Amino acid sequence: MPALITVTSAGTEHRVEDGTTAADLVATGPQARDVVVARVNGELRDLAHVLADGDVVEPVGVQEPDGLAVLRHSAAHVLAQAVQQHFPAAKLGIGPPVRDGFYYDFDVPTPFTPEDLKTLERTMQRIVKEGQGFRRRAVTDDEARAELAAEPYKLELIGLKGPGAADAAEGASVEVGGGELTIYDNLRRDGSVAWKDLCRGPHVPTTRLLGNGFTLTRTAAAYWRGNEKNPQLQRVYGTAWPTREELKAYQERLAEAERRDHRRLGSELDLFSFPDEIGSGLAVFHPRGGVVRKVMEDYSRRRHEESGYEFVYTPHITKGHLFEVSGHLDWYREGMFPAMHLDAELGEDGTVRKPGQDYYLKPMNCPMHNLVFRSRGRSYRELPLRLFEFGSVYRYEKSGVVHGLTRVRGMTQDDAHIYCTREQMHAELTGVLEFVLGLLRDYGLRDFYLELSTKDPDKYVGSDEVWEEATRTLQEVATASGLDLVPDPGGAAFYGPKISVQARDAIGRTWQMSTIQLDFNLPERFGLEYTASDGTKQRPVMIHRALFGSIERFFGVLTEHYAGIFPPWLAPVQVVGIPVSDAHVEHLQQVAAKLREHRIRVEVDASDDRMPKKIRTWTKQKVPFLLIAGEEDVANAAVSFRFRDGSQDNGIAVDEAVRRIVDAVEQHAQV
Repeated sequence: MPALITVTSAGTEHRVEDGTTAADLVATGPQARDVVVARVNGELRDLAHVLADGDVVEPVGVQEPDGLAVLRHSAAHVLAQAVQQHFPAAKLGIGPPVRDGFYYDFDVPTPFTPEDLKTLERTMQRIVKEGQGFRRRAVTDDEARAELAAEPYKLELIGLKGPGAADAAEGASVEVGGGELTIYDNLRRDGSVAWKDLCRGPHVPTTRLLGNGFTLTRTAAAYWRGNEKNPQLQRVYGTAWPTREELKAYQERLAEAERRDHRRLGSELDLFSFPDEIGSGLAVFHPRGGVVRKVMEDYSRRRHEESGYEFVYTPHITKGHLFEVSGHLDWYREGMFPAMHLDAELGEDGTVRKPGQDYYLKPMNCPMHNLVFRSRGRSYRELPLRLFEFGSVYRYEKSGVVHGLTRVRGMTQDDAHIYCTREQMHAELTGVLEFVLGLLRDYGLRDFYLELSTKDPDKYVGSDEVWEEATRTLQEVATASGLDLVPDPGGAAFYGPKISVQARDAIGRTWQMSTIQLDFNLPERFGLEYTASDGTKQRPVMIHRALFGSIERFFGVLTEHYAGIFPPWLAPVQVVGIPVSDAHVEHLQQVAAKLREHRIRVEVDASDDRMPKKIRTWTKQKVPFLLIAGEEDVANAAVSFRFRDGSQDNGIAVDEAVRRIVDAVEQHAQV
């Protein structure tokens, strides 16, 4: 009589034979084909995992985030197997799943070519059709070193094995860092080993599950373990999806994203540029881009004034001691530009008569706002005190991550710091979140969820009790908003937890927008106090709040969200008058003068181009309203509308045309 064990699945206990696998329990029924791994006692396991008495087992489908990540990691293994078939001298780096796909790093004599990728993809397809299985084997360190003696990068990872190994390199957690070392064998149908790799797993049961839903996308150079002192490897990127239809939909989304790329639109619409003479990640806004930015900022200023914020202005650089007090030099130094040593005075003999001081470009505005609060005594009657600044900050982003306006080195934050009592804290956080969401909606974003970033156990200041209180309060406020709340363990800044507003754009991509951070620690470090109603000195609570994140990044996000087709209130040029002939220019200039009285941004095209060319030119510039005037329009004191979609509305009286345009701009209407 075989021994029986008790396991739990879907909340129900089952008595099963000893030796039962996860697949035996969960990969049954009509949905079995979609189950790729199992969660056993909270840990992802292969379906071949043998269950133990008391295990709690859940099926994980390929459409779930964890299941999709396993599918993509398995695709990375198939890619590496294909590479070593065609390039036997290739040495293996790391191959993790990433958002929307996977990559694998290789040390090869020459970079991969586009033709190589096509060849590798065909070989991957053959491996998939073979239906190779993935078999997990636990090995000792010495056994792993013997089996992988020809793989120097894998040997290095074996040497790093331990609790911190997952942090040794990007993606290392898929290989080492668990309780034991494991190797995965790719098995042919006859049981022979086709290929193997150091890996923690889990993997899909068979390569057949990759089907036709994968493709290789591009190559790039990448330093081993992200350190430029290490060898440069060749990284191959790919994507994998459960079905070919989902792959095709993803490729269509990529094509649409490329059409919306703010860097391309910024050039086509003459909005901004990044001159080499200035430097990487430092944007220059052209007149039309400057108009959009000014409108964004002006509207934000007005809303802040209406909500009780007070404006401050602070310098771009400061003595280093300020960032010693705030903790930025301890915790954020790598993200700061190097110090400028200034004000030293030397004697004639070269000796130091007056020591100099280190000055830094500021990466954050909050330390300076604390000095504003501390500049004089504060009473509880002044609280909450809401300080706001469009403050320029500078962060030393590595050149490899700088990306258009969405990842820059010089940026302007719409930064607010709110000082309040503990009793005001909950209501103030609620009000800030409502304000943030309302303003983002005004700019045309509608689809949100929230992310709660909690303490990084290796990078924080202050007591655990304070962090717990701050985290609990933020969670209550976020939950009360009614929006979905997603945890982000360890993602907080060193001084306090935060809520991040995540917004989905017009094509479904997620962007991190506003952040709201609750901070008990910086007021302590800066010795901030206010006089309470009973005459005692009390410490204020500090709320950090960036609404756009940065003007530059928000500009880039909106450009892509609207595909450059800004609504009339944001469009750099709102109206262009197009005369049928030179005889009609004066009429349109009179119309333009009326529009300018209402602060409408209008131009009249009096160039030598023929009317059809003018229409094409300004349509490409995505102007909301083209006003065309010919002989009949002049005679009737009218104009004809031409809209961005090509439709027209002819013979509209000038006063009515002006009213329509002004209404559309003032109502933030889409046209």
